[in-house]
Amino acid sequence: MSNFSDSGFEEDLQSPSPSKHAAVSWLREQDERLTADWHEMNYDESCFIIQQNNEEKFLALDCLARQPQITAEARCKLVSWLLAVYKHFSLSFESCCLAVNIMDRFLATTSVAADCFQLLGITALLIATKHVEVCSPRIKQLLSLCCNSFSREQLCNLECLILLRLNFRLAAPTLAFFLDYFISKELSWHRSDGRHGQIFSVHEGSNCNDFKPTEDQLSTMKRYKCFARKVCELSLADYAFNKYQPSVIVQSAINLTKDLLRRHTSTLEMVDLLSIGGHESEGSFNHSVTQQCTEELKLLVSLNQESIQNLLAL
Repeated sequence: MSNFSDSGFEEDLQSPSPSKHAAVSWLREQDERLTADWHEMNYDESCFIIQQNNEEKFLALDCLARQPQITAEARCKLVSWLLAVYKHFSLSFESCCLAVNIMDRFLATTSVAADCFQLLGITALLIATKHVEVCSPRIKQLLSLCCNSFSREQLCNLECLILLRLNFRLAAPTLAFFLDYFISKELSWHRSDGRHGQIFSVHEGSNCNDFKPTEDQLSTMKRYKCFARKVCELSLADYAFNKYQPSVIVQSAINLTKDLLRRHTSTLEMVDLLSIGGHESEGSFNHSVTQQCTEELKLLVSLNQESIQNLLAL
């Protein structure tokens, strides 16, 4: 008679025979060895390498090439609206970035009518939140933001179609991932590397692991991260940046953020933060591509001065 474990797989729950003891022992040895290797591995760096290696596989280059009714301007308006929606629901930036990636990759495979474009946006956001968030927005809430122009059945049918066209490949590298990685690495590098200077002063003889930043220092960190994220949000809505890998956009956004904040700040701690050369990331970047992306981001920011003026004024 078949027996099933809690995992749902059929297993032999009887005591192992003598011939099985050797296999069990070997499996335990392998498990101990893998555990030891795992502890030696830097988890963050491993995730970064995996994500950077996967960037090209998830790029949606020229996703509007086969769209007779969807223009770059229409995409910009929809993504700008999605940026407002993710903030309305207090979702993570990761969800918004993943939603745009899902939408773009679907556009690269399937023609979409202009009157269904907004439905594609909220459906992509729903799929992204299911992949990232603990709790997703209710379908009723999403449809209400579209003035109930679409039905629940339409959204669910499109959701199935998107998943099929993308072959359920949802774990795309995003701007949010690389932004968190680069900034966290840079901040920890500045704080712990006494040879190059520190963002925040740590008393001599104290342990950096015990260091707790002050409210002013936390405000400095928050301002730096918020400005870099804002630049990334602007690039997310601009179709011209679809040709760049997310890691390149983020690296360029961080470089531009330092340059802009250095010109508009008199805070000593912020100057210390921006004056250091910074952490050299593990990834290999084409400096000419990064420079080109940075120049295009400068133009984009100059065209959106009103949206970033409050960040510069802090």
